[in-house]
Amino acid sequence: MNPAEFANIARCERDFWWYRGMRDILFRFLHPYLQRRPLTRVLEAGCGTGYFSHLLQTERHWPVVPVDISWDGLSYARQMGVQRPVQSDICSLPFAPGCFDMVLSLDVLPHLPHGIERQAAAEFARVLAPGGLLVVRAAALGILRSRHSAFAFERQRFTRRAMVRMAESAGLRVLRCTYVNSLLLPVALARFRLWEPLLRRPAASGVQPVSPWLDRLLYSALAAESRWVGAGHGFPAGQSLLLLGEKS
Repeated sequence: MNPAEFANIARCERDFWWYRGMRDILFRFLHPYLQRRPLTRVLEAGCGTGYFSHLLQTERHWPVVPVDISWDGLSYARQMGVQRPVQSDICSLPFAPGCFDMVLSLDVLPHLPHGIERQAAAEFARVLAPGGLLVVRAAALGILRSRHSAFAFERQRFTRRAMVRMAESAGLRVLRCTYVNSLLLPVALARFRLWEPLLRRPAASGVQPVSPWLDRLLYSALAAESRWVGAGHGFPAGQSLLLLGEKS
């Protein structure tokens, strides 16, 4: 990822509407699968600034091991007091086989070159214990590439079929895979395919504060989606994908 983006993420990750809403969706998505499943060791593969690992460690008391290849991101994690940060390539993890109950990879795979995501998925499966869960979130649909995509060094986006095939190629059983951030899809299409081409501005970060009323409005759309996803429903299209796989 573009090192310049870490500062933007670190500034906004706690309160920005997208991060808050996507965390709501993720926790509701996972809730039915975690009710009777103890977590003794969790890997966040590609932790970025480490804020999400910090949240899991301090608020949910999950035993999370955060990993990232970038020292820029890990420096923020260390400043935050994140425990057990590790600098490593997610395609060559420095852990023994079968040592994690869950592997989380959130918005990391789009930054890998085409085809390399399967290497990463194979590594995730290798370090998962039998019955362990893989949770992947990734940017969806190539038509939604934007100035922010270019700025963040995004190399690919995914379809549901591609995500499922990736997980199955690693020997995982897919429990659920759905598009999310879907209610705002018409707005995204208008912005990325109409407005941005007209402006012809250079690549720029999309992680920027917005006015409080707009933040509340955008967050409310994701909050509504979190309830829908939590009820077991999904979407036929969206700006992101969530996949849950299990190692047999």
